[in-house]
Amino acid sequence: MNLNEAQQQTVTGWVASGSKISEVQNRLAAELGLRLTYMEVRMLVDDLKLKLKDPEVPKPVAPLAAPNPPVESPVAPAPPLPPGGAAAGKVSLSLDQITRPGALVSGKVTFSDGMNADWYLDQTGRLGVVPQQPGYKPSAADVQQFQLALEREMTKMGL
Repeated sequence: MNLNEAQQQTVTGWVASGSKISEVQNRLAAELGLRLTYMEVRMLVDDLKLKLKDPEVPKPVAPLAAPNPPVESPVAPAPPLPPGGAAAGKVSLSLDQITRPGALVSGKVTFSDGMNADWYLDQTGRLGVVPQQPGYKPSAADVQQFQLALEREMTKMGL
């Protein structure tokens, strides 16, 4: 398919702004009245020597705790339990029936102060915890109980 100069500039602008092949295909049909197959649009982009932008990679979630924390780092005391909250030192862990994408295993955890978080273990063995309340940090005792509970579950699963 041959496009005139103005149409080529339009397509070049779309690709430069980060549009994918399917988006270019849809815009060609909607804005220029040109119905092309995906493959035809792909060849058009190649003929115009345009470079598609790679999608942004999401930033990795920082691991819950460093494997070897510095000895001199102080540990914050555990916050007091809310009235009627979970029993002292009680951390409950559950596994997701459908594992989170990019993870070997994932689930949910409720810490002793009643705060909830999602957790996952990725293919490289890194543990990530995503608290439901931004900025929340569990106590050191809760982190230890969480890791022990997770280790028990992994043993049950044969991992």
